[in-house]
Amino acid sequence: MLVTVDSAFLTSFAGQHAPELDELIAELTAVRQDMLRLAAQAADRLQAVHPDFQLSARNLLHYLALRRQDLRPLQQRLAALGLSSLGRAEAHALATVDAVLGVLHALRHPQAPVPEPPAEKAPDFSSGPRLLTEHSKAALGPAPAARGVRIMVTMPGEAATDYDLVHELLRHGMDCMRINCAHDDAAAWQQMIAHLRRAEQALGKSCHVSMDLAGPKLRTAGLPPAPAVLPVGPRRDAFGRILAPARLWLTAQEQPQPAPEPGTATLHFPATWLNQLQQGETIRLVDARGKKRKLRLHSMGPAGSWAELRKTAYLTPETRFQSASAAATPLGLPQLESLLLLHTGDRLRLTRLPLAELASLETPAIGCTLPEVLDYVQVGEAIWFDDGKIGGVVELAEPGTLLVRITRARAKGEKLRNDKGINLPDSQLPVSALTDKDRQDLVFAAQHADMVALSFARTVQDVEQLRLHLAQLTDRPLPIILKIETRQGFDNLPALLLSAMAAGSCGVMIARGDLAVECGFERMAEVQEEMLWLCEAAHVPVIWATQVLESLARGGLPSRAEITDAAMGDRAECVMLNKGTRVVEAVQTLSNILQRMQAHQSKKSPMLRRLHVAHALT
Repeated sequence: MLVTVDSAFLTSFAGQHAPELDELIAELTAVRQDMLRLAAQAADRLQAVHPDFQLSARNLLHYLALRRQDLRPLQQRLAALGLSSLGRAEAHALATVDAVLGVLHALRHPQAPVPEPPAEKAPDFSSGPRLLTEHSKAALGPAPAARGVRIMVTMPGEAATDYDLVHELLRHGMDCMRINCAHDDAAAWQQMIAHLRRAEQALGKSCHVSMDLAGPKLRTAGLPPAPAVLPVGPRRDAFGRILAPARLWLTAQEQPQPAPEPGTATLHFPATWLNQLQQGETIRLVDARGKKRKLRLHSMGPAGSWAELRKTAYLTPETRFQSASAAATPLGLPQLESLLLLHTGDRLRLTRLPLAELASLETPAIGCTLPEVLDYVQVGEAIWFDDGKIGGVVELAEPGTLLVRITRARAKGEKLRNDKGINLPDSQLPVSALTDKDRQDLVFAAQHADMVALSFARTVQDVEQLRLHLAQLTDRPLPIILKIETRQGFDNLPALLLSAMAAGSCGVMIARGDLAVECGFERMAEVQEEMLWLCEAAHVPVIWATQVLESLARGGLPSRAEITDAAMGDRAECVMLNKGTRVVEAVQTLSNILQRMQAHQSKKSPMLRRLHVAHALT
């Protein structure tokens, strides 16, 4: 390339800014050399990458080298001269640096030809974005005509029996069906996919199927069943005055019949006892608190009897209902939830030991679903429960048991139940991302899915293990979606991307639920930004996931913050919605937002569409 500029202004400019231009050229040349050096050092990794990702892998390495230093001072000096500040280099890192160097040389030596940079294998300004588009289509399917960002929807269990739900989701904008293998079973998944294929035929639209492997989710477990207690009482006004007595439907436990009209509660008793009762009879009992109470039978029939109670009573399976001739106890009372109420400063044992052995201790205890990980947790490491609602620090680590001091909970306390998530962001846990259940589910996914999502992807070995299992199950080149939901997964993202690129097609899901807990809620914004940048540099599509328009999907109204968050999803290649009673409406709303935003934003670049208020003062 030969560029000559014959201009007195440029000559004067070069003279005035010669030292600054020379420094910028030297700095940027050193940056360029560092970019090439890192790519050369990773030659072995590049050889393992699929041919379709060779340029993308090189660009990722170039970008990583570019971002290994703080570029802000360099950016400010380039911007002061009216030059590109390298802020949009993701898809074509080396080409961006070369372009800025070319302009710097032209400014420094207006009369001299601009030196041609050595030829390198790297994407340019047109091929970089094109590669991202091609890889996105291969992994996620084609983007809809009206918008560039796809919409993925998590299927509820009802999708297996409700064809109309799947049809409406597809009609209003669903581009990817997400099946979470942690729920339902193969028979239900098969029905969901069958409904989708039928809807595709009816609407003339296509939709990819993503199957998310459940992965090794660490959850609380082991709390013993809570007692069965049923509180019943009259309806009262604001002053405590009785408006209507409690109405109890008494029916035979052998052949229970539903109440013919709404009542306070249903109680099941032996038919022999019920048959001895007389209309108008008074039944006496002593409730769980030792309070004496009376029921009066006011109507009877072959299906059951109605009784009225004018004072509050707490009923248990041991409560004796004494009639004139005999006594009986109720069956099938609902059990209370098993829970621990924890406050800041409390101690909690997380253990693999049977909780019955710890019942005599004052410190409450709870088990977990992967007890083997407890041996790898160290004193001083953080622990979070239930999506970050409860935080703590490990004070004592013994074989099979951790003693945790609660450091974060609401002032009135936080309830911890069974089957709630546990996060150990500081701990190095030797847990494979593939469980035995995942391997079984892969058999179905290999036959029916269009992509497979690897939950809790942490290490290169996790990705290689999934690729190996898929290769044994199918010859189809199934795209791999890396679900990044741990701090370790985030820290290893560049290596995970290079490993996934060997599969020929891949993507990344920013699973912001667990990831926010692992990295810290205050860091979530910058973490998701870094992931977007790295994936664009790798030309790998991103799925923006967790809590998008969640209030709307669950039946309420979206908050202002949720609308803004959904709009930010336009920077990804796909946005995921979770299930909910109004998920169809959420799909419509999200599609509208994404269509509007694509006129304003493309990845990191603002699009300068005409402003509606630009002529407000004319």
